[in-house]
Amino acid sequence: MDLIIRRAKLMGKDGTVDIGVSEGKITTIKKEIKERGNEEFDAGGRLVLPTFTDMHIHLDSVLTLGTPRYNESGTLLEGIAIWGEYKKKLNIDEMKARAMRALELIASNGTTRVRTHADVTEPTLSTLKGLLELKKECADIIDLEVTAFPQDGILTDPGNQELLERALELGADNVGIIPHIEYTREDGVRSVELAFKLAKKYGKKVDGHVDETDDEQSRFLEVVAAQTIREGYQGKVTAGHTTAMHSYNNAYAFKLFGLLKKADITIVANPLINIHLQGRFDTYPKRRGLTRIKELLQHGINVALGHDCIMDPWYPLGNGDMLHALFMGVHVGQLTGYRELLDSLNLITYNPARALGISERYGVEEGKDADLVVMDAFSELEAIRTMAPRLLVVKSGRVIIKTEPAKIKIVRDGKEKPFNRYL
Repeated sequence: MDLIIRRAKLMGKDGTVDIGVSEGKITTIKKEIKERGNEEFDAGGRLVLPTFTDMHIHLDSVLTLGTPRYNESGTLLEGIAIWGEYKKKLNIDEMKARAMRALELIASNGTTRVRTHADVTEPTLSTLKGLLELKKECADIIDLEVTAFPQDGILTDPGNQELLERALELGADNVGIIPHIEYTREDGVRSVELAFKLAKKYGKKVDGHVDETDDEQSRFLEVVAAQTIREGYQGKVTAGHTTAMHSYNNAYAFKLFGLLKKADITIVANPLINIHLQGRFDTYPKRRGLTRIKELLQHGINVALGHDCIMDPWYPLGNGDMLHALFMGVHVGQLTGYRELLDSLNLITYNPARALGISERYGVEEGKDADLVVMDAFSELEAIRTMAPRLLVVKSGRVIIKTEPAKIKIVRDGKEKPFNRYL
């Protein structure tokens, strides 16, 4: 065997097992593998998960914080304005270097699948071209999807629709939408219809920014869901943010849940950014501005998470860690019941796999792809609580990240002794 991870604890399982990997696949899972592997790692009872997925990030803008200026208001709109200034002078090589640095950081945190948005409202399509090049260059550590994202809207400029289609011709994986930023409700509806038309023409999925606002009158998610059903696009549509749902009245929200379930749409929440950007027009009480993760899950709707931003015009922080996004999400979404916490790991593992259409080859089971992460934690709860370090990350059967466990010593009364951080 190429690799054996010994004494691994699996999610939802008691005891430990050995995991054998050959030719990029998990070939054996049993109590003890007698043979030796070409490479071995002793998990020592630590939790082993399938690697994480970031369903929503903007790699074209990562690590641009403060250039050309800082977002002093902290608002979405000022962030858009700053990015509008920056992208006019964007250099492909410089962008790729930033994005690759971010992807390496992301991989070090146990994520091996990323869906990024590329702004395609800039006439040269530089961000898209650069990220499509990067898709090939980062394939050893990250499976990258690139969404053609009309940041400034599809109908707000006469040339944006043509740029969106050109992006698909160049190889973008998904068609983006942002209907709430179009000039009118009617334009927003039409932009959704145009996006689906392009998606069907080029055989692409739809991956949108939808209702990213505190405005309770922003109701484009219902338009997207209805169009999904009309076009027979169930299971091929993702709606990111949907923060207006936080402000909907319950009668409308519960009607919407039924429509989303029928459309089989995946909702992608971005807890770090949503809690940071939304509620900016409120005094008090101040809305949290996160979509209704708990209720969506209760209604059988697929929900996944994204990190969204890393040190850019919209968010001054961020470390590319999906556990960080999950940690924020379970707090703001009040997913802190014991069973809810255990199940919350699905938001960055199995749920995004379903959205990407890779469930048949994803997971810690024999015959699945050997994409594995060894957590420096002995249970699911401990992994979330401590945002545990990733000791080993494996992609397609090959070790891509190794982390040495931290050694902590406590000094009391002049005496030094090892400190055990596990509770």
